Amino acid sequence: PATLCKLGAKRVRSVRCRGGNMKYRALRLDSGNYAWGSENVTKKVRILDVVYNASSNELVRTKTLLKNTIIQIDAQPYKQWYLKKFGVELGKKKKGDKKEEAAEEAEKMSRHVVFKQKARASKQKLDPAVEEQFQSGRLLACIASRPGQCGRCDGYILEGEELAFYKRKLERKKKA
Repeated sequence: PATLCKLGAKRVRSVRCRGGNMKYRALRLDSGNYAWGSENVTKKVRILDVVYNASSNELVRTKTLLKNTIIQIDAQPYKQWYLKKFGVELGKKKKGDKKEEAAEEAEKMSRHVVFKQKARASKQKLDPAVEEQFQSGRLLACIASRPGQCGRCDGYILEGEELAFYKRKLERKKKA
């Protein structure tokens, strides 16, 4: 029978399988590890919503987590990491440069760290579509694991052509 892992407080059951092996059947999950491929970083984040499933809209309505389901995740852990690594705050409008400088000076950093961040930031190029998502505080991600088999809901953040494809799909769904 289908497991149909839902979005909610974590509830995982272990199931004995052939050969005495164990499967971990996730009945409900609310978080998972999501990789940001272009930045080579993985963070444990909250799953906020189920947005798209290729097989059925019913699975979106019931917030069912399956492999290859498109979901929205919390962007905060990645914002904090990006700020620490590059010294750039994601998801902010470009207004008020003087206020930003004052805020930067408020946090004490060694000269070495400041120069290291500036060097990284100069080489850094972020996809505008991903940067736009950081402003809303929600990122589109895809589930790569099978929650009903391994009891985890891990995946990756959508970027590039894949992100553009699913954004088009979501726009079409809104119009219909």
